[in-house]
Amino acid sequence: MDAAFVLVHSPSVGPLTWASTAQQLEGAGAVAIVPSLVGVADAHPPFWRSVAENVAAAIDRLPQDQPVVIVAHSNAGLFVPAIVEAISRTIVGCLFVDAALPALAGPTPVASPELLEFLRAKVTGGRLPQWTQWWDESDVAPMFPDVQTRRAVSAEQPRLPLSYYEELVPTPDGWDSRPCGYLLFGPPYEPVADDARQRGWTVDHVPGQHLHQLVDPRAVAERIVEMTREWRSSTS
Repeated sequence: MDAAFVLVHSPSVGPLTWASTAQQLEGAGAVAIVPSLVGVADAHPPFWRSVAENVAAAIDRLPQDQPVVIVAHSNAGLFVPAIVEAISRTIVGCLFVDAALPALAGPTPVASPELLEFLRAKVTGGRLPQWTQWWDESDVAPMFPDVQTRRAVSAEQPRLPLSYYEELVPTPDGWDSRPCGYLLFGPPYEPVADDARQRGWTVDHVPGQHLHQLVDPRAVAERIVEMTREWRSSTS
């Protein structure tokens, strides 16, 4: 049975960021699911556990003998080791798409000290504004293909508590014993892609902004398929 693509969005946004890519993958004959992590904002700490449990629950709805490829975007990359630990089926590989990387060993902070300082000034009522409200309009607008898409994606963005960004995510030994790869869109993730390359992972590049899967889902889907082809063929 072919491996299913599990497209994991950052808890800072919502599943619509992956929806069009999932449609492209399905149109090419693949199985693709997008677990919703919107409810993580209202979960009890540790939030990383809620992320892993939500993804595992979505995977459990697939046929029991179906292997999976984990495809994580942005902040979701930090949770891949916890997701791997929570899944009780074959994972043929993990692909990071313009994503943050877990630490090589030990717990991974969700946010750097510099980002935490930036965020603390934005908290109201114990919650942060929606992610797209953190940045200047000149930075946000180019990430979306049109006003309608931006409106839909913005509407489902949660307001996360600051404590979400203050957590440390565990990094179980051996989570990266399966193939891993990195798909880069562009700045500021070039140094992260270099880190992935130094880890011996395959690195590829589809030039674009951080939400390029919304702008050109076909190109992103095609590259995801190509980068994971050997992983998935090993299960046939």
